[in-house]
This record gives sequence, C-alpha cells and structure tokens, in this order.
Amino acid sequence: MNKLLLLATILLMSLTIQSRGAIHSLSTEIKRSIADYKDSTIKDLSVNDPKNAFKNLFETESATGINITRLNPKAISFVQDYIEENGARLNRMKSWGKPYFDLIGSVFTEQGLPIELKYLSVIESDLKSSATSWAGAVGPWQFMPQTARDYGLKVNRNKDERRDYYKSTNAAAKYLSDLYDIYNDWLLVVAAYNCGAGNVNSAIRRSGSHNFWDLQYYLPAESRNHVKKFIATHYIMEGDGGLTTITKKERENLIPEQTVTDPTASVLKISGKYTSFAIANSIGMNITDFNRLNPNFDKAIAGNSSYDMRLPAEKTTLFQQNKSQILEQSIQMMLAESSR
Repeated sequence: MNKLLLLATILLMSLTIQSRGAIHSLSTEIKRSIADYKDSTIKDLSVNDPKNAFKNLFETESATGINITRLNPKAISFVQDYIEENGARLNRMKSWGKPYFDLIGSVFTEQGLPIELKYLSVIESDLKSSATSWAGAVGPWQFMPQTARDYGLKVNRNKDERRDYYKSTNAAAKYLSDLYDIYNDWLLVVAAYNCGAGNVNSAIRRSGSHNFWDLQYYLPAESRNHVKKFIATHYIMEGDGGLTTITKKERENLIPEQTVTDPTASVLKISGKYTSFAIANSIGMNITDFNRLNPNFDKAIAGNSSYDMRLPAEKTTLFQQNKSQILEQSIQMMLAESSR
C-alpha cells in the first residue's frame, strides 16, 4: 500500500510539473536554457531587437475583418474560431480592463518590452489577481511559488505578492525578458512562458527548427494552443497583429509599414467619433485602401481632437456630402459594440 501511495505521489508530481500551473520554470532552468542555447544545434543568430519598437505591420485582407496578411496560414482557422467564440467577451474587457492594461503597459515600457505582451495576462488569468490554478499558480501572471520568489516576489503564509498587480507585472517583465534573451522570438517566448524553456529547447532539438509553426507539434498541446490564443487575443484587442505575433524569420522579412502617399489624395481635417469602417463603407472605398492612406485611423482619432484624413479626390466630395450620416453611423456602431 505504501509503495502504491509513493508511486501515485510521484506520478502526481510529474503531472504537476508538466501542467499549465507549473509552466513558469524556475530561474535555474532559465540559466540552464541559456547555456543549452549556446549549443549550435539550438542557437540562431540574433538580428533585430523589437523590444524598443512595435509597429503595426498588418493590413486587413479579409471580408470577415480579420487581418491576415502577416498571419501564418496555419493559424488562420484557429484565430477565426477563437474570435467567434471569445470576441464579444474580450471586446468588453477593453473597457473594464483599461486600468490594468495601462499599468502593465507602463511597466513593460519601462522594461523595454512591447506593451502588446500585456495580452499574455488575458490568456493567463483574464486579468484577475485572484486567479489560482489547480497546481498552485497564482495571480494575473500565474506564477508558481518558487518562480515568484526567484523573481523577487514574497510568497509566504502572511503575504503573497503574486496577487500584487504592480510587483507581479515587474516580475513577469523580467521573466519575459530573460526568455527573449534566449530565443529572440516572441512566439517561442510565449510558448516557454507556458510550458517552460526546457520543453521549448527539446522541441527545437527534436524538430530541427527554431520556427514555432514547424516545431509546434513537439510542444504540449496546451502550449501550442496558448501561443495561438495569444495571437488571437492580440487580433481582437488591437485589430491586427504585430511583432509579438510572428516568428523571428517572418520578422526579418518585414518592411515597416509607412503611410502611403498619394499625390492625388485630398486632406480633410475632421473631428468627431468617426470610425474607419463607417467612412469606408459610406463612400464605397475598400477598407484596406482607406487604412493604407490612414494607418491606425481609429486609434489616432480616438486619442486626438482632430485628424488629417486622406482620401482620393473622387471620394472627398462623397464624404463631405454625407459626413453627418457617417458620423451618426459611426456612433451607432460604437454604441452597439460597447453594449455587447
């Protein structure tokens, strides 16, 4: 009987180590992984460091509104299904979660990380400081006790700083930065955050590739889906993807997006709660063409009292003739979105 109990205990410990709750490997594993990664079978040369800049490099090419130009084809089906199932819930989170996103964004900016990594806390915990996994991972960043201590958090009977948003976010930033120093690839960072650097290193060796899409099936199923959930959440929250949602190889092939200059385009200074979709729809303009002339239009006009909008000359008159109706339609769309 004692032997059976011992065997059961060992099995349970093994499962716990592989579980999502035990995802966040100890700093000793990070150190081992850095050493392992110097091995030529794993190490790849670093080229660009995206931690100091994050550009929107995606354009809408789908009638469904999902931006897929830079989205790996292997992710499209998953992202579409995830948006259909979780889009409304996550769009509501944009509003109530803003204070949390602002805090995380501020910390990540200070640490030199892309602020869009804040969406990792959405799939980890739904931004809940009270979140607790069956294996004992706690807080918005789902740290296990020892990993939390390794990254400077107090975890004892009287205090658990894993639930402290500011302190746990600083710890998560350091952990993510350590992982990025190993892989120089944000998709692999997200995978390692879920299943541990050791599992990612093993997948690299077994697959012979550093590309997430090539090695994904050598990772635990939950971890590869974790990465895809991060990509999908990014799309829902940002309306597109970015440097944290593509592989290192894809990043190297990108040319930063610039505003398209059209010598025949007219510039109109507008103000009000307009949306890109309402404008493009009302003047019969392809949304992709509109976004190329006015990149990040919705974010820009939401954060400013006015905006210099560019339109082809033949569309300018249409907008001016219908701008009241377009504004009304824009407001109705935003109200409908906020009421979901």
